[in-house]
Amino acid sequence: MVAWIRKGFWERVARIILRNRILILLIIAGITFFLAMQWKNMRFTYTEANLLPDHHPVNVEYNRFLETFGEEGNLIVLAVKDPALFTPHNFKLWNKLSKQLNAFPEVDIVVSTDNLKELVKNTDKQEFELKPFLDHEPQSEEAIDTLKNHLFHELPFYESLLFNKETETIRTAVYLDKEIVNTPVRKDFIFNDFIPLIKKFENNTGLKVHISGMPYIRTLNSQNIIDEIGGFILAALGVTSLIFFFFFRSFRATLISMVVVIIGVMWAFGFLGLLHYEITVLTALIPPLIIVIGIPNCIFLINKYQQEVKKHGNQAKSLQRVISKVGNATLMTNATTAIGFASFIVTESKLLKEFGIVASLNILAIFILSLLIIPIIYSFMSLPKKRHLKHLNKRWIGGFVNWMEKTVKHRRIEIGICSIVLLVASIIGIYQIRISGSIIEDMPKSTGFFEDIRFFEKEFDGIMPLEIMIDTKRKNGVMKLSTLRRMDQLEELITEIPGLSKPISVVNLVKYSKQAYYNGNPAYYQLPSNQENNFILSYAKKSSGNANLLRSFVDSTGQIARITTFMQDMGTDKMEGIQERLWGTIHKVFPEDRYDVSMTGKALVFMKGTKYLVNNLILSLALAVLLIAIFMAYMFRSFKMIIISLIPNLFPLVITAGIMGFLGIPIKPSTILVFSIAFGISVDDTIHFLAKYRQELVSNGWKIRKSVFAALRETGVSMFYTSIVLFFGFSVFTTSSFGGTVALGGLVSSTLLFAMLSNLILLPSLLLSLEKSIANKQVLKEPNIDVLSDDEEDEEKKKNLPVKPAGSFGFPKPTFPDSNNTWY
Repeated sequence: MVAWIRKGFWERVARIILRNRILILLIIAGITFFLAMQWKNMRFTYTEANLLPDHHPVNVEYNRFLETFGEEGNLIVLAVKDPALFTPHNFKLWNKLSKQLNAFPEVDIVVSTDNLKELVKNTDKQEFELKPFLDHEPQSEEAIDTLKNHLFHELPFYESLLFNKETETIRTAVYLDKEIVNTPVRKDFIFNDFIPLIKKFENNTGLKVHISGMPYIRTLNSQNIIDEIGGFILAALGVTSLIFFFFFRSFRATLISMVVVIIGVMWAFGFLGLLHYEITVLTALIPPLIIVIGIPNCIFLINKYQQEVKKHGNQAKSLQRVISKVGNATLMTNATTAIGFASFIVTESKLLKEFGIVASLNILAIFILSLLIIPIIYSFMSLPKKRHLKHLNKRWIGGFVNWMEKTVKHRRIEIGICSIVLLVASIIGIYQIRISGSIIEDMPKSTGFFEDIRFFEKEFDGIMPLEIMIDTKRKNGVMKLSTLRRMDQLEELITEIPGLSKPISVVNLVKYSKQAYYNGNPAYYQLPSNQENNFILSYAKKSSGNANLLRSFVDSTGQIARITTFMQDMGTDKMEGIQERLWGTIHKVFPEDRYDVSMTGKALVFMKGTKYLVNNLILSLALAVLLIAIFMAYMFRSFKMIIISLIPNLFPLVITAGIMGFLGIPIKPSTILVFSIAFGISVDDTIHFLAKYRQELVSNGWKIRKSVFAALRETGVSMFYTSIVLFFGFSVFTTSSFGGTVALGGLVSSTLLFAMLSNLILLPSLLLSLEKSIANKQVLKEPNIDVLSDDEEDEEKKKNLPVKPAGSFGFPKPTFPDSNNTWY
């Protein structure tokens, strides 16, 4: 097969393409239409990204919790921190808002001052009853002040749940129907019903309502993703087309390139629909990525076409050479880029697998599209005019190449010293990198919902649920006083830990029961003694309302209890420290032979998921390096050449990691992606340079210096063009409101810039410094695959064949073995 590829494969490909132009265009149009029909299957994600595989112990534990107590992420909270709320008009509207929300079928229950229940003792029936907190609307500020004082100072059960006593912030809890939380119904309800109702209340009262909770955050976050996709695509098209036009000064060339990448974007959306993948914060990046990565393909092909036209003016020959000479090189470079993205497939994260599959497929698709469309469209057009070829002789490009040559020729020692200094500094920076497990760190900081997250962290110590599940291993074991006291001991520790909210559990309900037994005296809000326990529980067992409250904290068998607290947003190190502190108390308080205790919740799952993902992505990066090294070995068949080719590509990754450490940019899913993506793209330049270097060595009789500089002059301009396009193309992502996307764009852009300089300065310096050990036929063996074919004009000169003149074009005949104007 390899021999078949090497012996005229690309010449055959060129003939097939140029002889079947109309058919190929029809096939492309058909595929594009088919993939456009798949857009109807595209859907935006309505669930949170699960970074852990299903079989991971943390995921198993979380799913066990959901099976026992149901969905925990169905709570939306509203809060007002304003004394003006406590006026008859505003307080009435606040309670009316709760009634209106409770009337929606998407809402399960609303807990607020409007429907708040007090636990009271009925001595005659010897049971507890639930009495409304409001039996009528207060008509005066004095009546409201009385109610407020009663709520803040006599009902500690609701503290931190519905109010902050210190700041007098009032909160309403809206529990959505668990069945709609992960469906499009949630989005429709929040945008069409919930938000308009809140806006109406704000307009009528002049009060600011703070809103948070995972369903609300996820909905607005997803909408931001949707809003940014179109902006990214337009920005990527605008930036790359402007740069392309600046280099080529040709509307025709720019338009052809835009046609190629726009079809590529249509295919990208089509693949997402065809595979029924959700559009997430990662897959939303694929369409603009295709534009950024597809434009360099267009640059290589169009640049080669114009160079060939300038040489001999034969259009047929120029187009044939575009395919036969650049086709293999672009295939190899696109293959390495696809490998960089495909390395994510080996992770066990569904989110990254889908991103890796769609991105790698579309990178290969954009290569095929550019290879087919560009030669075919040019075949129907007239030859480029002289003004379109002027960019090939730009003086400033020549000046840039001359500067590189002088630097490599005269400053190799300085290059080596600078490289070592940068390497040492980067290693120091790497030791300062931290891992972030924050759920909200990448969310848009300028949005109102992010400001509200910070508000709830300050007022109520967070909104990220952390659950502790206690299995007593016996039926009704939860209500044993010994178990309740152990739970109370753990809750006291939770209350003392900064960053955790006051916990709520069945312990709070039992304390409230004792307070109710003693006629609502808040001094008795505590666990009952052994003597009190029997007759207080006898009251509780007769109370049907109490059973409804109990279901929220204890399973149906009375065997398993939950303690719920909420966390502030914090880094992985701090979260792990809290977790260790909690486990230390859990192991002391709950003997393992009598209790089975687990810790779970969305915050913990995300933290563990982040660490798991970082480890997987490091492995995927190692796999990408290994696969590309094997690829290079297959191409060059030399261990020394593999090492030399990897050094200038790994070096920029180390520098970027060092910069992350010094700038305090943490390792997280969005930033760890940078390394595999950048490595897969940057190695393209190395392939081009080394392939040209080997070709020059052979043609120059193994004269090292001459070959290095010839390769530098030949490939330097194309490397510069493509690197600039990639740099500004990826910089588009820095306009995102998502912190992770900004980091991805900025870090990939800077890494590719470092990689360009590394390949144009460090790589030639290495080749010159190690010339005696590598510039020989044993090291630079005949490659398995020729990235660059031999110059056909040289062969024609050797055979004393005249260069074929240009002529007019029509549709191709079946064969043109010797005619002047052939489709090869």
